[in-house]
Amino acid sequence: MDPKSSKWTASSKNQFFMILAIILLQHQLQFPVTYAETAKKVHIVYMGEKRHEDPATTKKTHFEMLSTLLGSKEAAQSSILYSYRHGFSGFAARITASQAAEIAEFPGVVQVIPNGIHKLHTTRSWEFIGLEHHSPQNLLTQSNMGQGTIIGVIDSGVWPESKSFHDEGMGPVPSHWKGICQQGEHFKSYNCNRKIIGARWFVKGFQDQTHFNTTGSREFMSPRDGDGHGTHTASTAAGNFVAKASYKGLATGLARGGAPLAHLAIYKVCWNIEDGGGCTDADILKAFDKAIHDGVDILSVSIGINIPLFSYVDMRNSIAIGSFHATSKGITVVCSAGNDGPISQTVANTAPWLTTVAASTIDRAFPTAIILGNNKTLRGQSITKGKHNHRFVGLTYSERIALNPMVSSQDCQPGSLNPTLAAGKIILCFSKSDTQDMFSASGSVFQAGGVGLIYAQFHNDGIELCEWIPCVKVDYEVGTQILSYIRQARSPTAKLSFPKTVVGKRVSPRLASFSSRGPSSITPEVLKPDIAAPGVDILAAYTPANKDHGNSYEFLSGTSMACPHVSGIVALIKSLHPNWSPAAIRSALVTTASQTGTDGMKIFEEGSTRKEADPFDMGGGHVNPEKAAYPGLVYDTTTEEYIQYLCSIGYSSSSITRLTNTKINCMKNTNTRLNLNLPSITIPNLKTKVTVTRKVTNVGNVNSVYKAIVQAPIGISLAVEPQTLSFNRINKILSFRVTFLSSQKVQGEYRFGSLIWTDGEHFVRSPISVRAKKTSDY
Repeated sequence: MDPKSSKWTASSKNQFFMILAIILLQHQLQFPVTYAETAKKVHIVYMGEKRHEDPATTKKTHFEMLSTLLGSKEAAQSSILYSYRHGFSGFAARITASQAAEIAEFPGVVQVIPNGIHKLHTTRSWEFIGLEHHSPQNLLTQSNMGQGTIIGVIDSGVWPESKSFHDEGMGPVPSHWKGICQQGEHFKSYNCNRKIIGARWFVKGFQDQTHFNTTGSREFMSPRDGDGHGTHTASTAAGNFVAKASYKGLATGLARGGAPLAHLAIYKVCWNIEDGGGCTDADILKAFDKAIHDGVDILSVSIGINIPLFSYVDMRNSIAIGSFHATSKGITVVCSAGNDGPISQTVANTAPWLTTVAASTIDRAFPTAIILGNNKTLRGQSITKGKHNHRFVGLTYSERIALNPMVSSQDCQPGSLNPTLAAGKIILCFSKSDTQDMFSASGSVFQAGGVGLIYAQFHNDGIELCEWIPCVKVDYEVGTQILSYIRQARSPTAKLSFPKTVVGKRVSPRLASFSSRGPSSITPEVLKPDIAAPGVDILAAYTPANKDHGNSYEFLSGTSMACPHVSGIVALIKSLHPNWSPAAIRSALVTTASQTGTDGMKIFEEGSTRKEADPFDMGGGHVNPEKAAYPGLVYDTTTEEYIQYLCSIGYSSSSITRLTNTKINCMKNTNTRLNLNLPSITIPNLKTKVTVTRKVTNVGNVNSVYKAIVQAPIGISLAVEPQTLSFNRINKILSFRVTFLSSQKVQGEYRFGSLIWTDGEHFVRSPISVRAKKTSDY
């Protein structure tokens, strides 16, 4: 993350965290072993499913264990940070590495790990995906806009004064709610209402990791959001109606969240400091623990871990662990896929019980005219509303004004431009890679005295905000045309127009280039991401405390923005179908997703080369809320099935027993990894022939007959048995088998297809991904 931008969504700004992690690791390795053994650091002692329903008894067990380790109750009291006693059992405490090794051998302890730190991964978007506010028969109306559901948001807090969080029209606080409105710095009990019904903050893990305090920072030791990320995601999921919301006059319209009448519960775990920030495992797990206790229905988590991923029973994958316990209690957990695309195998949050969301574009554009001195007009995109060039000014190419002729200034990185030559001019810059961004280039041009920026980049999925000077983003083709004019003209000049807001003219959706791609690097047989949703240039509430922006509504891009879109949709579906499980809801989203854009053609991805989006880009496809509400059939999955899946990927019965607090017998089934009842089928290593089983539950018309339609991957033959499923009052759940046979003679790449069950009204589509593998040691 670029700490000066405070935009925690773009992968280009998240490099800071990776560098920080490497520095911290190297720093730790420089100390002698004796220091590592005696230095106290926060460790998480995970004990799996709680053994007692009484939280006080569970907490007492934790203190007794820690007292035994440390020798006294007083030492345990001063050491412990958190006791996890609602959703699962465990605690976080300051202990040495040798003490951590010792307590790991105590009876009942599943795992002990050091505290880690993770990163944080709308006026038009809802209409774009079909949730029209004024339509009398749509999902928004039928679900009463999510009234009665509670969305928990684990993020950077909330700015409660935002107009998006007023409670006009809200129903009463649900009777099952058990949470609190935790007070703190500039956050009082009256900051909660019938919209924000509860708020908590967790900082002990982050404090220990960073020695953080709020002196001289914009952070607040309370649920109040000093960054803006949490406010943005919360208002996207469930913001109330706000008329004429805009960013400095752009994208003006009626702002609202996906479920405008759903309630919000805020769990602040992510903290922003001048030289970095993040969210630690200890704090994240405590948020999950409290959210389970408080009674949320949905959890929206726009946080992720870096590659390489940790296993699903490894405490360093705190989101996987916390979400397992939440899902087993009926809470749907929605997570962002990550912002490390378009590279394959970068998707985060890959546990099969999660709903993982990729980011896409919408059909809104902000065209800006670039008028050259030869009267030729070219067009780019801009969301800058500042002092524009009403008259022609000098135009130059960044390489011509390099501060050091021996160092390339093509991409206008900080310190690369000569202020004497840049002053008063519009500068043309070319991005060299996806890791460079217009925001940092605009700061460089501004510092050098430039008055405008034209930024050429190979993809167009998202426009960085520029606060200081007008900025226009163009593709390489337009950038090259401008460069040709600069080279030919004796005194090149240009002026930039104000941007406009245009909707319905741009082919969308497109998969954002930054959106992390599959397949999963840890369990490739589980398709991730599950679904795609709007996540590019999303306008939502923001915090005025963020000095880099300070606006009430802000454009942000990232899978962090896509995640709460799906969380809001889940709230609507949950209101309509309160007894549906998290797996059933995920299945409804995946199997009804759209495959085509506004032009009727296949959805494409944005990247170094454009291609049709495949399941590793967008899972089942682009979210279609109206169809997801009535999917016809669902692929439901139980906690027991998830447990057997954990058995199949190598975990022992004893370790899983400690995780779940139930006696587990791992079944000997060689196909368990492929037979987990997901709404997709992924076979990463098809050698010759394999048969996969699935079962579907009828949630549509009682007496229904569904027939199979198969689109086999290239080079793969595919047979479904039976080819017809007949449902009635007795037979509500039916199974089928799919047999795959490879005809490829050489090692293959992934090929894609689909299986659709249809009764003529519903089309229940499962994406299929298959890779042929001819030898075991290829």
